[in-house]
Amino acid sequence: MKKIISLALVLLFLISCSTVPITGRKRVNIMSDAQILPASFAQYEGFLKENKISSDLKMTNEVQSVGLRISKAVDKFMRANNMVSEADNYRWEFNLIDDPTVNAWCMPGGKVVFYHGILPICANTDGIAAVMGHEVAHAFAKHGQERMTSAYGQQLGGVAVAIGTNNKDPKTQQLWNAIYGIGSQVGMLAYSRTHETEADKLGMVFMIMAGYKPQEAINVWIRMSQRANSGQAPPEFLSTHPSNETRIRNLKTYLPTAIELAKKYNVQ
Repeated sequence: MKKIISLALVLLFLISCSTVPITGRKRVNIMSDAQILPASFAQYEGFLKENKISSDLKMTNEVQSVGLRISKAVDKFMRANNMVSEADNYRWEFNLIDDPTVNAWCMPGGKVVFYHGILPICANTDGIAAVMGHEVAHAFAKHGQERMTSAYGQQLGGVAVAIGTNNKDPKTQQLWNAIYGIGSQVGMLAYSRTHETEADKLGMVFMIMAGYKPQEAINVWIRMSQRANSGQAPPEFLSTHPSNETRIRNLKTYLPTAIELAKKYNVQ
């Protein structure tokens, strides 16, 4: 029996292995859009009903405008690179929540939330674009689906990994809530450092594609570092992330590459 299970896992790994566009990182994901997106959209809708959407029309419009520009750039990239069916599955939406938490997140399928608390860190439109690009990158690279795949393997012992499970199944719902914690104040899973670093890089490329200044991605993390050094408790946004100093260093190093990739892939 153990041999059969091991063989099944090997076959599952081979079948579900793919490559993240642009970065080229290998990933394992057994969660199809048809499986995960309906639950993602439902969770997002529930979150909006339970949390106060900002009444600040100016900042809401700015967040949504930036989100629209970046998502359009990503959509153009996908359609130009044989990812039309994936592009069709995204339902981009951007909301600003009246909450002092220093955080932002994106659900699978393109559902984004910004909290008011992160706006001082963003400081300007390009700073908003830096954070937005990072969050959109999580959805683009399917980091949530990877995390779900990993969690299924841990919870279910890797056997069958619940392929074909619908989102009404209690075990699936329990797993989803455990990973995403939508009912909590933070409202988003803790990605791995690998995912965070990849989202930083992809986000920089995407903000350039959308016409924003990539240097501001570095400045966002400088401001975040200054906040962390002020004696305040680290924001939830940084809970499992690379250190501010590491991100600043990595983004400075990656900036020339991001500019070249944006030129290569941008669709006019």
